Amino acid sequence: MPDRAKLNELLTKAHRLPRTPGVYLMKDAAGVVIYVGKAARLKDRVSSYFQPSADLGFKKQQMLDVVDDFDTLDCETEWEALLTENRLIKDTHPRFNARLIDDKTFPYLAITLKDDFPGVFITRSPQDPEFKGAKIFGPFTSVYALRESVQILQKVFKFRTCHLDIRDDDEKRAYFRPCLLYPIKQCTAPCAAKISKTQYRADIDRFAKFLGSKRSVMLREMKRDMEQASAELRFEDAATLRDQIKAIEKLDHRADRKDGWQPETESLYVDPGRALESLQRALGLAEPIRCLEAIDIAHLGGNETVGSKVCFVDGRPLKNEYRRYRINSVDNDDYRAIQEVVSRRYRDAGAGQELYPDVILIDGGLGQLYAAMEVFADLEAKPPMVISLAKKEELIFTQARAEPIKLGRENPGLKLCQAIRDEAHRFAQHYHHILRRKKMLGEK
Repeated sequence: MPDRAKLNELLTKAHRLPRTPGVYLMKDAAGVVIYVGKAARLKDRVSSYFQPSADLGFKKQQMLDVVDDFDTLDCETEWEALLTENRLIKDTHPRFNARLIDDKTFPYLAITLKDDFPGVFITRSPQDPEFKGAKIFGPFTSVYALRESVQILQKVFKFRTCHLDIRDDDEKRAYFRPCLLYPIKQCTAPCAAKISKTQYRADIDRFAKFLGSKRSVMLREMKRDMEQASAELRFEDAATLRDQIKAIEKLDHRADRKDGWQPETESLYVDPGRALESLQRALGLAEPIRCLEAIDIAHLGGNETVGSKVCFVDGRPLKNEYRRYRINSVDNDDYRAIQEVVSRRYRDAGAGQELYPDVILIDGGLGQLYAAMEVFADLEAKPPMVISLAKKEELIFTQARAEPIKLGRENPGLKLCQAIRDEAHRFAQHYHHILRRKKMLGEK
């Protein structure tokens, strides 16, 4: 049975929380996060866990047996809390979170501006080659509201949502039969040459501008129509307009790619196959590259030094193989911190008990590479390829060459190395921030 005295103590602490949006982290006696949740009002939501009458369901009820403390992160909006919850669950994998621990991500809206007649698509993979050069909005926190908004706005801007390859120089378009969206006036049918490239592009530009604006004019008109329908006792029409208004308003419940909420979908905007082939050629490897791992170190003036190891397989992040390391041997010494991480991660591979990845990337320059190679030199089995990637100049150092490899900024192999390097940096920084916060708050 849960310790009622302990739960009462946590209930008192929860009553002191603000009624603002945020994320809460339940922790056990060792300080390990066991559950992450979001709240529109932190005080009300967190307090509900510790009430004597609380019924959390079969699995979460067990959490009360082990919860020892909780922490909170304030957010400006409820949708920001949703994104923060998603990010923390994916990074920490708490034992009592049954959802959001997979690779499912929040959706994006893509406008394929490189096409003669751009299409509008909802996608969870904006890095796919078909969206190269596209204008990407999001991530959005509600896929249902996004789909409804696209259907509503298609009636206004009449853009296409099909995946047809429509080219302006294709004379056969004049004989093509458009789909049902054309006669119901939800698409201008560029597939059947019913609209010129210039006119269609003007519609798409207005739609993109609309997404980037506050949409206040359209919402005012819709609210006026809703009030009129209600006054005329057309309650079904008023209810439909109300739901449409809510859907369009939720277009603001989104972040921006530069905020880095979903690096697993945003970190690599090149074709993974081409990137792996390019990197294989650059490194002079005889065998194709399938598995890459990257290591990074994070600290602030030597305090709370941590390391990270991330893994990409076939050019995509493999989250289950991400690892964090709290550095115990040194403080303000990146080289020795790298050596500790390398030793802890690859000692089993060096003893022949598991496989090395095809390429190991160390974040840094020649000094960081030499530090890692000192550890590998003491292992009986040697790694196939170890490289380092220096920031700013983006030079690739290898253990086999005296001179660094300099690739063009648009080289897909370099972009792959940058992506995994940046992901390792993000993962290390996130852990570092957790430890700093715990230290500042005097937590366990």
